[in-house]
Amino acid sequence: MTLEKRKVAQAARRHGFKLPVTEQGIQLLLIQTIDSLGKQGDIVYVKPGFANNYLIPQGLATVATEHHKRMVEKHKAKLVEIQKKRLAGLQKLAEELRTKRVSIEANANDEGHLFGSVGADDIVKALRTENIVLTPDQIRLPGPIKELALYTVKIYLGHGIESEVKVWVVPASNA
Repeated sequence: MTLEKRKVAQAARRHGFKLPVTEQGIQLLLIQTIDSLGKQGDIVYVKPGFANNYLIPQGLATVATEHHKRMVEKHKAKLVEIQKKRLAGLQKLAEELRTKRVSIEANANDEGHLFGSVGADDIVKALRTENIVLTPDQIRLPGPIKELALYTVKIYLGHGIESEVKVWVVPASNA
């Protein structure tokens, strides 16, 4: 065992746990995602100095004990279950959007050309009146809408789920 590995092992024993030092390094369980190392819940091998001086004191990783590994597996199973429910909810929202039609009033001239344009923000506001909450970045417009007409607007909900909604751009009533 090298001097550095011995120092790390001694420091670990002082704190009440034994770091398993192997030829690959110290086996740690990542508590937080670290771009250069791995995602939360991954088991990684790092050099003893990196573990002892940075990862463990900063709370970014812990020793990969069997108990910790079991806890991570349980947590991952819960996350998979939550993800499945989320995807089912997004699928349901996509189906609901396909049946919706919203109207947006805009000022236009006699030929039907808008004085301004209708954008993603306007579509989001119109959908909000139908109790559908989206963000403007989910609306996929090829460009601003500048004429009175019926448009089919694509919507990206995330996780590869897309939908579309019918948008009527109608002249504003001057009442």
